Amino acid sequence: MLKALSYYLSLPFIYAVSLLPFPLLYRLSDGFYLLLFHVVKYRRKVVMTNLRRSFPQKSEEELRAISKSFYRHLADLALETLKTLTISPKQLRKRVTLGDYSALEHYHRQNQSVILVMGHYGNWELAGARFALEPLHTLFVIYHPLRNRYFERLFCRMRTRHGTRLYPMKTALRGIMRDRGQLTATAFIADQSPPASGAYWTRFLNQDTAIFTGTEKIARKLGYPVIYVSVKSPRRGLYYVDAEVLSDDPAGTAENDISERQTRRLEQDIIERPEFWLWTHRRWKRQPERGEHTQNA
Repeated sequence: MLKALSYYLSLPFIYAVSLLPFPLLYRLSDGFYLLLFHVVKYRRKVVMTNLRRSFPQKSEEELRAISKSFYRHLADLALETLKTLTISPKQLRKRVTLGDYSALEHYHRQNQSVILVMGHYGNWELAGARFALEPLHTLFVIYHPLRNRYFERLFCRMRTRHGTRLYPMKTALRGIMRDRGQLTATAFIADQSPPASGAYWTRFLNQDTAIFTGTEKIARKLGYPVIYVSVKSPRRGLYYVDAEVLSDDPAGTAENDISERQTRRLEQDIIERPEFWLWTHRRWKRQPERGEHTQNA
């Protein structure tokens, strides 16, 4: 009952935000930033701890500046995500530019399905919606369903309006195997914390980090090329999506090689513009146990 009540009370606000013109949306986002950063202080200790450990060479002043820039981006990200409920294809094309995606065009001509890897960097929601507008592969995104079934239906509608399809995390492998006969691009968010068993350990942002290896295992099993997708923001409200091949022949790579490549590539983006990564995530809550080897230690 409470879940339904919270949903129906929130719905008018969500729709109202989604209908705002972008200039007004960002005015609202400025206020939301002040609320998040100065009033609620949402996970500020987590953010600063993550930043200090990731950039030990930076001063406290530099880290605080990155933190503030991150919260401004986080506010924009939240409201831009609500905007996907009503955004038009024309607006999407204006806000999100696709860069060099010749590799995707090549695999499309070859009738070859691919795997996309990316991080919680930039605006992955807008990027997914924009990609779905292209007459290329059918985009499938692996996601964690929400516990509130009312909001779950709403967010699924937001994510699928422009043609994206979804695999719930727990049944993703089954779905991928079922859809092998289709021409697909399956997107994995590669910077989430993996299960305790079977993780690959490496150094990421100066810390021992467990890496989810399911992406690599599926690519090797099915022979799907792996493409890294980067979502950058040249200026507020605009995003630029680039794609580069990490592995054209996954079956021919050494174990954990693809996982290492995707980690290094994401790390490169984060170091370049750290404010666009999701620093509120408790990414390093688990440490390697005895017997777990860390690559590049």
